Amino acid sequence: MTIQGAYPADACGAFETANESPNAGPTYILAGGSAAMQRLRLQIERIGPHFRTVLLRGETGTGKHLVARALHASSRRAQASFSVWSGSRLDGSEHDATRASSLFVRAAKQGTVFLDRVDEMSPRAQKNLHAALTQENSLRTIAASRQDLRVMATAGLFRHDLYSGLSTVEIVLEPLRSRVEDIPELAGLFLGRFAQRYCKPIDAIAPEAMKMMLNHPWPGNVRELENVLHNGVLQCEGRMLLPGHLLCFMTGEKAFERWDTTRTVEPLRLQDVVDRHVLRVLQECSGNKVRAAEVLGISRSTLYRMLDTRAFEANTRQT
Repeated sequence: MTIQGAYPADACGAFETANESPNAGPTYILAGGSAAMQRLRLQIERIGPHFRTVLLRGETGTGKHLVARALHASSRRAQASFSVWSGSRLDGSEHDATRASSLFVRAAKQGTVFLDRVDEMSPRAQKNLHAALTQENSLRTIAASRQDLRVMATAGLFRHDLYSGLSTVEIVLEPLRSRVEDIPELAGLFLGRFAQRYCKPIDAIAPEAMKMMLNHPWPGNVRELENVLHNGVLQCEGRMLLPGHLLCFMTGEKAFERWDTTRTVEPLRLQDVVDRHVLRVLQECSGNKVRAAEVLGISRSTLYRMLDTRAFEANTRQT
């Protein structure tokens, strides 16, 4: 059974769906049942409505952009604009920097500005950003960094005052290798999305392929996992994704040597992943079936049918 809209639409394990209410913004559900993801969802729930500045730190591909969108969606400015800025926009000549700073202040005052890769900002851009942030108390900014800005500030590579201003709240995003228990769910969700997109009859991942994914270090994190599954689905002509469909797209040398033949992994059926994902969304919505159906992008009758099936009940008992 294919469920329209039940798969994540973003690169790092989250999906967005428009709510039926005209006064509600998009909803983001971050996939994964690991302790790290549970903490992250709780942080977003607690911080979202109240934050002024948040610093997100994490490796490439860990989902900083998506977490920023989730924070904005849970804030009191969810209906206002969400603007993505590069630090280089605050660089340049004095005239250009002044104009950019004015635009930045306006965007951050009315909505939320997501400032990406602040760890790569030049000293001039850092100075202009600090000046902009001190102009207004109502600015709402989310900054993202791959490096530890505290360490950079101590080393003289980043302004101490700017770091203090940006890091009122700091959220560290865990790399995928630190939460490998999320890989089966993420892999199944990506598989479902791409199989549906390309009208492929793939409904399972071979145990050997799952072993390979569980033991791969994923230097590109969830974005790399998505790309590997995307290319794997394009290569697969059968109903099951095999190691050969994935291996050549995994980064790093000798990925095949990371297979752990001692680990027992059952074949992953797409239906199992869908059922467990629906259960997780239902839990996120505190058991509210109407809300869960909206988030999943399916009708209430479809959700009720799923909840009534023996297969779904069997899967939920295993989670």
